[in-house]
Amino acid sequence: MDAGLSEILVVGAGPVGAVCALALAQQDVAVRVLEAQPADARGDARTLALAHGARLILDRLGVWDRLTDVTPIAHIHISQRGALGVVRLSADELGVPALGYVLPYAQLAEALKDALREAGVAVEYAVAVDRIGAGADAATLATRDGRTLAAPLVVVADGGRGEGTPPPWFEADYKQTAVVCDVLSEQPHANRAYERFTPTGPVALLPRGERYALVWTAPHADAERIAALPDADFLAALYEHFGGRRGRFLEAGVRRTFPLRLTYTGSTAAGRVVRIGNAAQTLHPVAGQGFNLGLRDAWELAALCADGAPGARGDAAMLAAYVRGRRVDVLGGVGVTDFLARVFANDLAVLRHARGLGLMALEALPPLKTFVARRMMFGARG
Repeated sequence: MDAGLSEILVVGAGPVGAVCALALAQQDVAVRVLEAQPADARGDARTLALAHGARLILDRLGVWDRLTDVTPIAHIHISQRGALGVVRLSADELGVPALGYVLPYAQLAEALKDALREAGVAVEYAVAVDRIGAGADAATLATRDGRTLAAPLVVVADGGRGEGTPPPWFEADYKQTAVVCDVLSEQPHANRAYERFTPTGPVALLPRGERYALVWTAPHADAERIAALPDADFLAALYEHFGGRRGRFLEAGVRRTFPLRLTYTGSTAAGRVVRIGNAAQTLHPVAGQGFNLGLRDAWELAALCADGAPGARGDAAMLAAYVRGRRVDVLGGVGVTDFLARVFANDLAVLRHARGLGLMALEALPPLKTFVARRMMFGARG
């Protein structure tokens, strides 16, 4: 590698790319970020569910205390409609301050942007990348404004939206769409989240402020019809679908829809180019693993870069170590979410009873429940 090449390039200034850049800068690794969107682009309206492990990453980067609109999840209630089996998770039982946290995507993105600026990390906005070239000694990157940049390592964290995205090793169309919005229930949420499996797909209620953030999955045509319902009809349909556990639903916000697919390109890492977050894997939202998996990608990649000799950053040995280190966590996240999305989204009697037995066994065996919960919070290493 040319001794003059020392600055790692991160493509994408979203939360995953920003966390990677901040973690590198915190450990005195030179880094530059390129973002296709302009600096004043409209904030993403999504709601995020962060696991406790993700909070620890943001805390170590000095970002967590910047977040003000955060609702902790103290309890999680997991069930299936029309069948036996309930699992109850509690933060107190697991010895953590919260099982997870719900917050606006836009607030996290803004806090990370401020942290990057204060850390002195160079971020170039409105810079689209047309081509990324792998190489033995350096990776090259061609921008739409005519520049060619070289780096010992290019980290692609663009959510899989950029040019040159490789074909996935594995993909699946769940033939489902997620309907998302905020809803107000008759009863206070008391920081309790719900994951309820139904034959048409899971429905999740996540406490956010005084309301819930709703994620209601259904087949494409049904989801579009549900999203287009007048408010009163939508609230009645949600009550019928979810049940009366939270009383009546009183108000609903603007509905948005997102088609659901699994794409897995693997922890593609060769020729001094590595893909992380949604650029490497996009998961079904069940169990809320995808975004948290991406933050762990970013954190562990930055740690490897910082731990190795400067001349070894981005070389074949380092990237091979990254792939090995992430394989179990990534494949575990892909496998668990794909399994849940497929096995719980049907009404076959034999599977319905098997699911019920599985949920009852999980509830009845505290060590097993703790094992599963810790992996949901912290990844494969627990």
